[in-house]
Amino acid sequence: MRNLLYIDGAFVAPACGGFLEVVDPASEERFAEIAAGTDADVEAAVLAARRAFDQGPWPRMPAASRAAVLRRVAAEIRANLEQLALLEVRDNGKPLKEARWDIGDAAFCFDYYADMAEQVEAEGEAAVDVGDSRFTCRVRKEPLGVVGAITPWNFPLLMAVWKVAPALAAGCSIVLKPSEFCSLSCGELARYFHQAGLPPGVFNLVTGLGQQTGAPLSAHPGVDKLAFTGSQATGSQVMQAAARDIRSVSLELGGKSPFIVFADCDLDKAVEWIQFGVFWNQGQICSATSRLLVERSVHDTLLARLKAAAERIVIGPGDQDGVQMGPIVSALQHRRVMEGIERGLASGARLVTGGGRPPHLARGYFVEPTIFTDVPLDSWIWREEVFGPVLCIHAFDTEQEAIALANDSRFGLAGAVMSDDLARCDRVARALRAGVVWVNCSQPTFTQLPWGGYKASGIGRELGRNGYEAFLEVKQITSFDHSQDWNWYQSTGNPD
Repeated sequence: MRNLLYIDGAFVAPACGGFLEVVDPASEERFAEIAAGTDADVEAAVLAARRAFDQGPWPRMPAASRAAVLRRVAAEIRANLEQLALLEVRDNGKPLKEARWDIGDAAFCFDYYADMAEQVEAEGEAAVDVGDSRFTCRVRKEPLGVVGAITPWNFPLLMAVWKVAPALAAGCSIVLKPSEFCSLSCGELARYFHQAGLPPGVFNLVTGLGQQTGAPLSAHPGVDKLAFTGSQATGSQVMQAAARDIRSVSLELGGKSPFIVFADCDLDKAVEWIQFGVFWNQGQICSATSRLLVERSVHDTLLARLKAAAERIVIGPGDQDGVQMGPIVSALQHRRVMEGIERGLASGARLVTGGGRPPHLARGYFVEPTIFTDVPLDSWIWREEVFGPVLCIHAFDTEQEAIALANDSRFGLAGAVMSDDLARCDRVARALRAGVVWVNCSQPTFTQLPWGGYKASGIGRELGRNGYEAFLEVKQITSFDHSQDWNWYQSTGNPD
């Protein structure tokens, strides 16, 4: 299997002629290749997107025409759901059940933004009364321009679609650069756009290493907006590149999200949601609730139940029946997770369970579900994102202390609270400095709701209407009643 680039409506080989090997993280076997794009390919893709936006029909089409294309793509995704899910499993490692969920969500996202485009166009321009009858004022929204989208490997197709679907629905053109670790499903997406009749240059796919493709895409002056999901370090570089030309940017940079559990909740339900919050997708979730704050009176009881539950999780290749946790995405990320665990041990945190390779899996980038407690609050593992199946636990005594500990982070993507006292849940939810707060659950994510964080977790919002309007410019048009006289310079007095 060899994936090409998709530029200006055609599948093309990379200018340098190079390809990167794709490795199955469950077996460590090489099974495919992706094109290794370079700055020459980025240049061609941006120029194609620029022509498509400045001269092509896409931004000028009625919303219904754009929506029809997006719905055709959604239908193709659904028709190929099982094939796409299996491809995600082999490329990323996640369990098949999770991959199917992701692919279904990607199809829904296209339908949702097709509807949104039609809805916003139907709303029309907003009239504004400025208190002077001589002026007619209105506000209109227009597509922003050429978008450079850089997306991560943890939800390869879904997080690409979070950017691609609203950008195209809004009338923008786009150059997508997915992670070099997981690009295969985005290659399939390019085929669906090609089959759906998208005008050339509106969607372009450039795969390759970050420095060879992501960096030149971020720096290209022909890109009007950069939309990035990934690490804070890379996000900072993207923002610096955008700042040079004063271009729009949206960033989703992950976090170290807290989960506050009060003693009055159902502890069995708490165990389920705690695990889903940190072990789902092998813990490779930007919003993972990996800092668990437990009311002291139930700390030991909950810890024992969590340990037993974590040790029952079925680990293995994602395409095997019953598997609940697959491998880490790559050798590099596996090494980073193991280094994080070592730092936890070195900090004096108490290892409750896990911390190594599952004994029955000799190959593949597997890590056991890992739980630490008595974690020092100034330790690296308490404060920084591991991006793996690692849970850190700390006890608290009062609601005020729990909130203070939860907010004591440079991140603010998400947070969760669990209690049978719904009034307390509401107080805590309001007090948490995070863009997403879950009450009596963790991690459910809906296309209809805004997604993004406070503080170092990023800038802007994806999903919901906010995610659509992120790809629009706002223009005011003010008209003067030309039957009237202004008479600023032609009279001795100022106009009324």
